[in-house]
Amino acid sequence: MKTKNKNLTSLEEFKEQNYGKHGSIKRKELEAGYEAFKIGALIHDKRLEMGMTQEQLAEKVGTTKSYISKIENNLKEARISTLQKIVELGFGGQLELNIKI
Repeated sequence: MKTKNKNLTSLEEFKEQNYGKHGSIKRKELEAGYEAFKIGALIHDKRLEMGMTQEQLAEKVGTTKSYISKIENNLKEARISTLQKIVELGFGGQLELNIKI
């Protein structure tokens, strides 16, 4: 039988201890930053999965390699219209958005 390590905390506990409860300003900033990071990571992973370079994706989308790099590395936020082009023209997919309240 495994024993639980009392020094470990869950991710949720860590976030609450260091960034406050759900809904606090500091916590909202953390989660917004994570969402921006996640978009870049998803684009990066899909591009590699499809065997494309940043330059090839940029060409399909009508932008520059530098811009794709900045989105993937969370240095620049992409507009929804740009995300739509990346997903549809670059990957041949369809962008779907969700609003959670």
